[in-house]
Amino acid sequence: MRVLVVKTSSLGDVIHTLPALTDAATAIPGIRFDWVVEEAFAEIPAWHPAVERVIPIALRRWRKGWGKAWQSGEIGRFRSELRRECYDLIIDAQGLFVKSALVALQAQGPRAGYDRASARDPWAAWSYDRCLSVSRQLHAIDRVRQLFAQALGYTIPETEPEFGLGEIPVASVDENKGAVHGGPYVLFLHGTTWPTKHWPLAYWEQLIELANGQGFEVLLPWGSEEERERAENLAANAKDAWVLPRMGLSALAQELRHAAGVVGLDSGLSHLAAALGVPGVTLYGPTRTDLTGVMGRHHQNLVADFSCAPCMRRFCNYEGEAKVQPACFESLSPPQVWQTLGAQMAEGRS
Repeated sequence: MRVLVVKTSSLGDVIHTLPALTDAATAIPGIRFDWVVEEAFAEIPAWHPAVERVIPIALRRWRKGWGKAWQSGEIGRFRSELRRECYDLIIDAQGLFVKSALVALQAQGPRAGYDRASARDPWAAWSYDRCLSVSRQLHAIDRVRQLFAQALGYTIPETEPEFGLGEIPVASVDENKGAVHGGPYVLFLHGTTWPTKHWPLAYWEQLIELANGQGFEVLLPWGSEEERERAENLAANAKDAWVLPRMGLSALAQELRHAAGVVGLDSGLSHLAAALGVPGVTLYGPTRTDLTGVMGRHHQNLVADFSCAPCMRRFCNYEGEAKVQPACFESLSPPQVWQTLGAQMAEGRS
């Protein structure tokens, strides 16, 4: 059986889909998947042993110039690649009309996806041959597992999600150049999107000091100029912290897999670390954990205990006398975070 999965982005959403493939591969021996995914995340589906072909799409880039993308033939080549196979089933696991349903319509085969009440975009449902009901109150991972089970006709196993990440290609020498591994190390994933999701810089500095005091090097990855500057500032004020070179997801996954532990924020990289089984802690202030929180073995989400959290706001509107911004993170101190990470690392070693 050959199935096409359409789940283009974001990084966290792509990772949330992996356990559903593991379920399906266990329930239906020999099933194979192709996967349409945003080009920036194309490395990840290939790590799952049930994925045979990854079909990158460049919607984010094309939106900046549809005419140029069409005239260059890039869109035409994508459509040809998409229509190379006739699928037994096409599963739209995104549930958005423009981002995924229109893409699924270009492929050959019957289409299944969330019904109007279940989809993030109700308009997507009109394009499916089979519309499936899945509660929107479930965690994102459980929603996709339910969707695949209904679409492919099996019962979800009563087990924790298995991300099924297999061999990850060894990173190139250039990508690893500059990484320092003189001893055990932890990674601190300091980058995220909303201003309110950022843990205070002074707290990161204290956490690095705590890690160094316990004999751990601290590695600081980055993916934008803003993140690079933050990482360099943190490293400059630390005894034993190092800024990693900019690297692709495969190279970063190698660094994560060999780390003793990880502290991260509400971001796709935190989901990646948990999916790889790395002991870790993710810090939540303005956002919820019940629907999209990080999930994995030896992983714990620390949630701010604050009057207005989670506010689901990009900017902090708190007008009290909090000493840090965003205010809700005042309730998540560096000693608490380090203690929690230590417990997860000890559990991972046992």
